[in-house]
Amino acid sequence: MKKKVIVIGSGFGGLGAACRIASHGFDVEVFEKRDKPGGRGYVYEINGFKFDGGPTVVTAPFMFDDIFKQAGKERSDYFDLIPVDPFYRIFNAEGKVLNYNNTDFIFSEIEKFNQPDIDGYRRFVDTTKPIFEKVFLQLADKPFSTMGDMLKVAPDLIKLQSYKSIYSYVSQFIQNDFLRQVFSFHPLLIGGNPYDSSSMYAMIHYLEREWGVYYARGGTGSIVNGLVRLLQDQGGSIQYNAEVVEILSESRKVTGVRLADGTIRRADLVVSNMDSPNMYMKLIPAANRKVNSDRKMQSYRYSMSLFVIYFGTRRRYLDSRLAHHNILLRPRYKGLLSDIFNRHVLAEDFSLYLHMPTITDPSIAPDGCESFYVLSPVPHLDAGIDWTRQARPYRDAIMEFLEQNYLPNLRNNIVAEHYIDPLHFQNTLNSYKGAAFSVQPILTQSAWFRPHNRSEDFENLVLVGAGTHPGAGLPGVLSSSKIAEDLVNQYFA
Repeated sequence: MKKKVIVIGSGFGGLGAACRIASHGFDVEVFEKRDKPGGRGYVYEINGFKFDGGPTVVTAPFMFDDIFKQAGKERSDYFDLIPVDPFYRIFNAEGKVLNYNNTDFIFSEIEKFNQPDIDGYRRFVDTTKPIFEKVFLQLADKPFSTMGDMLKVAPDLIKLQSYKSIYSYVSQFIQNDFLRQVFSFHPLLIGGNPYDSSSMYAMIHYLEREWGVYYARGGTGSIVNGLVRLLQDQGGSIQYNAEVVEILSESRKVTGVRLADGTIRRADLVVSNMDSPNMYMKLIPAANRKVNSDRKMQSYRYSMSLFVIYFGTRRRYLDSRLAHHNILLRPRYKGLLSDIFNRHVLAEDFSLYLHMPTITDPSIAPDGCESFYVLSPVPHLDAGIDWTRQARPYRDAIMEFLEQNYLPNLRNNIVAEHYIDPLHFQNTLNSYKGAAFSVQPILTQSAWFRPHNRSEDFENLVLVGAGTHPGAGLPGVLSSSKIAEDLVNQYFA
């Protein structure tokens, strides 16, 4: 009889793990709280528009290919990936543009801001390959189950200057402050402050330059749907509107789950794609957790949250200066990040990520229309901001800024709109403190210092997703799904 594996949650980590585990012949069943799959990759459909809830930046396509190859399938039969060029269009406070991509074209872009930094950028990029080879290839898909695992790699991490923040690491090579921001912003995409996050994340530069940045035709939701189809093609199943409210256990083993309607489903092993702190504190009684106590979960530093507006317009903006991925920086940078991560206050100014996917794929909007997604990092819920009152004014300030600087007559042309705030991350996505990326990616919360991929409290409870090792972002959560596969095989072996 097949061993039964239950997966809680259908985010990318959960679906990736489910598909990988199913390829070994296990009976896999996924339980999803919402009416559709995806977790943070949920798709909103409004007035003929499709809006990806997130993520929108797709890197490391080979990681998706591996999941499908393991099942004897071809990824291209399930969804298409389209290269994006430039990777990002980054605007400084004066509206001056740097186009970021993986060719030597970047040198002429750097020259627009500071010609001497061309040589510094070359030296910086040369250092990213050994960081990538150590951190990503050797460590990202390996569980750090013991302190000994961490001590083995500590000398190499010290040699690679992982104790430095990525901003200070980049500053060794780059003189111009705007260029320092450009080449150190990547941790913001996974919930980190560039002034606190380890220089290990410089590996993202190598990852992008080597394999590119992609968009999934039809939106990121097409990747989610492709993974669901793959799971079903392998005999796995997924249940929607099926919220897990308790993980059942006896001694040091979990035995199944209890659903919100009272149904009990038994399993030989449980994989949780739920936010780690909320999984422990909400689904498992405190008396059954000797290691992962409430106090331990509350002691972590958590990422910022997000305010995201999805909107569609009745007109196109192809004559604008915008690209597919845009980063709009304002005069304050370090101070703004301190407000968000350290002081926990909602600043009057903001820097934004603006996604304009219809430049690449007009099919996700009605004919003649444009689709957008604008994201502003904001403090998590420890800030005490009353989002029931602050959300609308904050939304209005962002839309006014976009209309005045990038999208003329925007507000008169909006025909579809939806926004989410930290309360959505807490109440709908079950994120502790409304933190959009769970445990903040700082060095002292990396690898062994993060919640572990296999629970210390239960030998057959495995964790995937942003709240465990190696962390948030598509490459991170897909790496955790590979770890989950290995741990499941080890357990049943």
